[in-house]
Amino acid sequence: MIYLDNSATTSVDPEVLTAFTKVNQNFWGNPSSLHAFGARAEQLLIQAEKQTLSLLNAKQHKVIFTSGATESNNLAIRGVCHAYKNRGCHIITTPVEHASVYETAEDLEQEGFRVTFIDVKKSKTEILKQIEEAICEDTILISCMHVNNEMGMIFPIYEIGQLIKKYPKIKFHVDAVQSVGKIPVDMDKMNIDLLSLSAHKFHGLKGCGALVMNQYLKLVPEITGGHQMYGLRSGTINVAGAVALAKALRLAIEPLNANYNHVKSLYDYTVKELKAMDGVTVNDCYPELTPYIINFAVENIKGETLVHALEEHDVYISAKSACSSKSAQASRILLALGVSEEVALDSVRLSFANTSTLEEATQFINALKLVVVQMRKEMMK
Repeated sequence: MIYLDNSATTSVDPEVLTAFTKVNQNFWGNPSSLHAFGARAEQLLIQAEKQTLSLLNAKQHKVIFTSGATESNNLAIRGVCHAYKNRGCHIITTPVEHASVYETAEDLEQEGFRVTFIDVKKSKTEILKQIEEAICEDTILISCMHVNNEMGMIFPIYEIGQLIKKYPKIKFHVDAVQSVGKIPVDMDKMNIDLLSLSAHKFHGLKGCGALVMNQYLKLVPEITGGHQMYGLRSGTINVAGAVALAKALRLAIEPLNANYNHVKSLYDYTVKELKAMDGVTVNDCYPELTPYIINFAVENIKGETLVHALEEHDVYISAKSACSSKSAQASRILLALGVSEEVALDSVRLSFANTSTLEEATQFINALKLVVVQMRKEMMK
């Protein structure tokens, strides 16, 4: 099997699974219980939080362990907007955010909040200029992803963080799902108030996510009834999941530079081979792209059709984000990034993991060439 859909999910690292199992078998007490067995579980939770904060260089933050980034994004955006609506009702974000950010912003518009979607078909300097021009007296939140999940575009998070230092009323939320464990993330240096992440994107477990937030920030909780997680997420805490998340994070971040260089070599090889193929367009028109994601289109072959043709060769990529892959429409994200509707409908995404190999990349290219030749022959009949 050649699995190149790692932006959708990754395989679980055996060490992470071992840590999860060990906690569930030996430290399964409720961390909210008063007795010593519960206290031991609570101590593991505290250690997982400290490790997570240390790895992200988040000195003035705390961790809300969640079920994943979708929950984290909702808690961050709705929580800030509802907590600070007496200060203003204006949000700045982008049209290429994950659905859990984009649709949440749309929902808040229905509640009376005003949302500005900046044009991302611009240079870094122009994006920053747009953000500053959009800021007004009512602005309370800027939410921007670090790495786009379909194109791989890297947004200027550090520069945005420095910009809003001039506006202390504004809170800064970053969806870092596609960047954590792949490229450097330094919350203090980047001046990030809230950061969403999901363990299964860096070889952790599904159902384990986190919202890392400034400890002095106020949020209105989405889930009430138990006061766990600093009163911001009620319900019995998944201690084993938190420990597994921290473990996966450490295993991803400690060798980050070596992993990045390895994946960059795979990216360079694959892009070179794709560009050498007739009728293939690589959507790489932005100066800063993550090497973990390649978005491309084969002329006159719909993305969904190509995905199914490759799976016949045990090769797995995706037509677009897994969260929207069942939609037959062209990707909202690609259209917002300036890709034509025709190319967007033909576009597919392949995404590497740290465990991906050159042999897998080579086998993918060989399978793609074979499939394209076969499909073009069929089209000529």
